[in-house]
Amino acid sequence: MAKQEIEIIHSKWNMMSYGAAKGLNELFSMAFAAFGFYFYETEIGLNVWLTSLGYIIFAIWNAVNDPLVGYLTNRPFKFTKKWGRRFPWILMGGIPWMLSYALIFLPPSLNPQTQAIWLFLWLIMATCLYDTFNSIWWIGFSALFPDKFRSVNERRTVQAIATPMGIIGITLGALLPPLIIHFGDLQSYVIQAGVMIMVGFLIFAASMPGSRDDQLTVERYIATYDSHAKRESFIETLKIALKQKSFVVFILAYTFYQTLTVTMQASLPYEINYVLGEPASVQTLISAGFLIGALISSPLWIKYAHKVNDNRRVIIYAGIVLIVFTIPLTFIRNYIVLFIEMVLWGLGFGGFWAILAPVLADVIDESIVITHKREEGIYMGFQSFFGRAAIILQALTFAIVHTLTGFQQGAATQSAEANIGISLHFGLIPALFMVVSVLLLWRGYKLTPDVVKANQQKIKELGL
Repeated sequence: MAKQEIEIIHSKWNMMSYGAAKGLNELFSMAFAAFGFYFYETEIGLNVWLTSLGYIIFAIWNAVNDPLVGYLTNRPFKFTKKWGRRFPWILMGGIPWMLSYALIFLPPSLNPQTQAIWLFLWLIMATCLYDTFNSIWWIGFSALFPDKFRSVNERRTVQAIATPMGIIGITLGALLPPLIIHFGDLQSYVIQAGVMIMVGFLIFAASMPGSRDDQLTVERYIATYDSHAKRESFIETLKIALKQKSFVVFILAYTFYQTLTVTMQASLPYEINYVLGEPASVQTLISAGFLIGALISSPLWIKYAHKVNDNRRVIIYAGIVLIVFTIPLTFIRNYIVLFIEMVLWGLGFGGFWAILAPVLADVIDESIVITHKREEGIYMGFQSFFGRAAIILQALTFAIVHTLTGFQQGAATQSAEANIGISLHFGLIPALFMVVSVLLLWRGYKLTPDVVKANQQKIKELGL
């Protein structure tokens, strides 16, 4: 018991506040993933390939932007000692990021056939601006985790508290927009953006105490940074990271998991509107299904992780559960049955999502042992860099499937073939992406409990 008390140094309230920031990210991520692509292709009527190309450009910018932000913010500034290493960036990025969300749903009123190029450019501008501020905020927040919470026990405890907070964010992001949005009513999308921003500001305020750096770790970081005469360039740092096998395996597995989530989220309004023929409000019920499953399962997964003390095993098991319950989504044609199935799907999602941060923290610990430096921001940027391939895969999946099945942009109904295509990118195709993720973790990820323990001991010896 004494050992556990030493390992856990932050209060539960501080952990809850940190978890609120996780909820904030999920709030906007859920809403954007669910309605962004659908809004431009179906409501605006922009050609699916132009919409997909806009998303691909956004993803490329996102991929380049994230590691650069991580690299640039990973060094000390004049304000670092007083205000912290990560906290100032969280402040500078968070507020404009939330405000820029509204621009996505405020394109100029133009003809999608004759003036498509201007709508296409607006899509690129709005999403890239949104992403730039999100990168500044998110990398500051996520890089704080392995530095602020040092022990395996505390990291899992934080996740046990922060995961439900994140699920609350997902809940609001999944349930609020469909209650406000009406298919075919563009103004309703603008109203939901305003509501989301107001809710976001409340959560942002609650996250402030938990988003602050510990003064001791800041001072230790500055002293360590100054002791290194030579700092590697961005490219050199990337090369070092890509030589770390566990990191490469993790980011590839994470990319395919992200592809599962964004493809399913983006498919949901298509599934509700065209396959089930239900109003947007039904999406609230369907989203509630997987949130119930995730809320029930996430603390159980964390408890299981504490028991077996093996993050690798837990994330693989959770991934298998995700695969098993994703495949049936292809064949469901009743929204009540779909609700029940999404509860079961949430059982796997809650586990995989809850254990991601502790697994990445283990990877970063290994990088510290290899490089003798704490560069969490850079690694978080690299994670986002490769993870953004999920957006490209989702956009290409929609473009190819919709083209092959004859999906009609802006149409009130779709053909039977188009509806089959929607069901495929809602169920079977995401399941295949997840199969790849689990196989990568099973065959390539080697950070066992003994290795993790040895890495943490070495970090203590290095004084990092």
